Amino acid sequence: MNKSDIVEIVAKEGNLSIRTSEGAVNALMSNIISALSRGENVTIAGFGTFSVSKRKARRGRNPKTGEVIDIPSRKMPKFKAGGAFREALR
Repeated sequence: MNKSDIVEIVAKEGNLSIRTSEGAVNALMSNIISALSRGENVTIAGFGTFSVSKRKARRGRNPKTGEVIDIPSRKMPKFKAGGAFREALR
């Protein structure tokens, strides 16, 4: 399933036009991204929680040359499935 499939499902189940449902899906995704970039968690009851985790800086190795390189710290998106979501997959 990809974004266009989700847009079609939202349009069909919400009795909306494709354009309207695409706007709704885009608005949802952009607001989740905005909240995460501000350092906030996003919790959708019954679905899960989106959060941001921090990875520490570390040393790595270029597999091609064997050269030691410094990998900077960075923020990574994280998702933890909610109870109802986990149950639905069992």
